[in-house]
Amino acid sequence: MSEAMTNPYRTSLRSAADWGLVAVALPALAALALPLGSQDGAPVGWFGGTMAPLFLIGVVLAVIAGRSAPKRVWGAWAELAGVTLAWLLPFHLLEEGMDLSAGWGLWLFLVAATLLLWRVMGVLAGVPGWTRSVIVPGLFGLGLLVGWEVLVRGFQVPAILLPPPSRIAAALGANAPVLWDDFRQTVLTSVLRGYVMGCGAGFLVAILADRVPFLARGLLPLGNLASAIPVVGIAPIMVMWFGFDWQSKAAVIVVMTFFPMLINTLAGLGNSERIQLDLMRSYGAGYGRTLVKLRLPSALPFLFNGLKINSTLALIGAIVAEFFGTPVVGMGFRISTEVARMNLDIVWATIAVAALTGSGLYGALALLERLTTAWHPSMRRR
Repeated sequence: MSEAMTNPYRTSLRSAADWGLVAVALPALAALALPLGSQDGAPVGWFGGTMAPLFLIGVVLAVIAGRSAPKRVWGAWAELAGVTLAWLLPFHLLEEGMDLSAGWGLWLFLVAATLLLWRVMGVLAGVPGWTRSVIVPGLFGLGLLVGWEVLVRGFQVPAILLPPPSRIAAALGANAPVLWDDFRQTVLTSVLRGYVMGCGAGFLVAILADRVPFLARGLLPLGNLASAIPVVGIAPIMVMWFGFDWQSKAAVIVVMTFFPMLINTLAGLGNSERIQLDLMRSYGAGYGRTLVKLRLPSALPFLFNGLKINSTLALIGAIVAEFFGTPVVGMGFRISTEVARMNLDIVWATIAVAALTGSGLYGALALLERLTTAWHPSMRRR
């Protein structure tokens, strides 16, 4: 009996993989007929005296090894080696002093390598554990950074418009003490205090509003109104009220984080099912015990949703508020000052620190959510 009759699902997967390989091979073959770039004004082809053929052979061997691997996952790792070789080629050509802006053969080759990376991540995303949750997102992020680096350097984009990641990393290393002082002022001093106060106040008022229904009906429209207020509108007012130090930034953060936490907490408290509430009443449990034993645990996914949303809102609010007044330190102060001085490397380095900080806070809360709500049905479905 044929394989198609015994296991049609495996046959369909193999057919899809074959079509994916064709999609990768077509631009790669077309790239061989086009130049890699130019040197001293003359076009340079694939076999024009560079080491490009060695990279090409390495990629082909990696793909062949991936196709002949006994398991798809092993084949994906072999193909990933080929993707790595393909993306190392433009760096080698740049080191040789080649102009890549007109090297359409190279760009088509990199398109094929990107399609191959897509196939690899599709396979690895099906592997449970750290491979799916850490390695695949890491490959995606690394691919974006490498693509950014190659495109900016290959097309010779002016650094004042968009510097390559390597230059931003160099600025991070060269200005690490200054950036650390800014981080400490913005995140450790302003963001954490405002975040705790805003989320804590939103949570406590939500408990009170759940107990007093008319309070909830009055606060929810205010929450919708507050969400429409631009931060650039309230930041200068808070600076005038609370001064130039961390208190004004914390006040902006409280305004931005209070209502998201309030609304998510109220939604979570109303998530308990009627049969569960009737069961608690049959046990003679009052409001407080029902709240602690049933309603708050059921509301944990909503609470974490509010905390994760506020983790990024707090950072944005603090940075924007620092544009309108701050001591001579802080991420917002650094961005506004260095833009005026045209020191765009430091500006991008500060943006990178802010992005990494926001991602780290969000990731830490997501990990804490997974650890504390693993029993919840919403987590079991992930």
